[in-house]
Amino acid sequence: MANDMSEAIYPWQHEDWNRLQRLRDRLPHAILFHGAQGIGKVAFAEQFAQSVLCESPVNDGFACGSCASCGWFLQYGHPDYRRVRPEILEVDNIEDDSESEEGANKKSASSKTPSKEIRIEQVRALAGFMNVSTHRSGLRVVLLYPAETLNSASANALLKTLEEPPPGTLFILVSHRPDRLLPTILSRCRKFPMSLPSAEDALAWLNDNDVNDAAQWLALNGGAPLAAVMAAEDESASDRELLLGLLAKPDAAHVLSVAERLQKTPIPLLVAWQQRWLYDLFSLKLSGRVRYYPQHQTRLKAIADRLSSDRLQQALRDANNRRAVADHSLSARLFIEDMLLAYISLFG
Repeated sequence: MANDMSEAIYPWQHEDWNRLQRLRDRLPHAILFHGAQGIGKVAFAEQFAQSVLCESPVNDGFACGSCASCGWFLQYGHPDYRRVRPEILEVDNIEDDSESEEGANKKSASSKTPSKEIRIEQVRALAGFMNVSTHRSGLRVVLLYPAETLNSASANALLKTLEEPPPGTLFILVSHRPDRLLPTILSRCRKFPMSLPSAEDALAWLNDNDVNDAAQWLALNGGAPLAAVMAAEDESASDRELLLGLLAKPDAAHVLSVAERLQKTPIPLLVAWQQRWLYDLFSLKLSGRVRYYPQHQTRLKAIADRLSSDRLQQALRDANNRRAVADHSLSARLFIEDMLLAYISLFG
């Protein structure tokens, strides 16, 4: 059974799992798993939660998979386990860490009703759970992700709980962007960085899962294999190539037509695609390397030669600011036009 349960984490996570076992004897009251999106942090955290609640964990720290506790856990019916995540992830039982940015934004765009934030009501609802005795006098576990989706009110409500943690309770937080969490929350968690798989391991896994053009998709998604899978299955590649075509040949005369064709594409995606393009330009300038768009290296090189490092740095800062407001645009077309014209102005 140990071998079966060890297969529940991804091949590149075994070193992280072994490192995690050193904490088992003295578990903190809160632990934060953080790392790149699309490397399987949520699946890893859930396996850890199951192993903590398991009545007969095996020698390598994995849950046994056969006790009553494991049975309840696998059916999301464990009396001592709660999972807190935004409503948007509950709609289709989405596992947030296994999907690409493309997938997440398309799902959120399809319905405006479910919240993309962890609301204060969800955090407050934990009070009743934590005030009830645990089953068979074991631990209770709260898994919360992505932690950066806590809004101001819910973050402060969680902070109060972390400041005075109830006995016998383990909080497991998962975050793609720990820099967006309150410093006071960070200070009350044991931070556990999770590794990006090597390119060799990631490509082997993608090839085993029959992903075509695996190297291209892996590069496009920053080396994150789960994000690469979702991107490969996504249908927005033509939109991305349309945008990159304008970025490669900046021409103000084409901005209006490109913006019109892209106005139904989720704006956060467009901003992210442009950010990666700018990052590659800057990386080429500094080190001669391309991370996200290796298939466009020749075009990137031609553009990079026309821009100074200072201008690229400012463009990256502007793109970061633009991404922060991308979800709140009143007019998609105007937002896209402004973004593209700002890019073209770099060459003026």
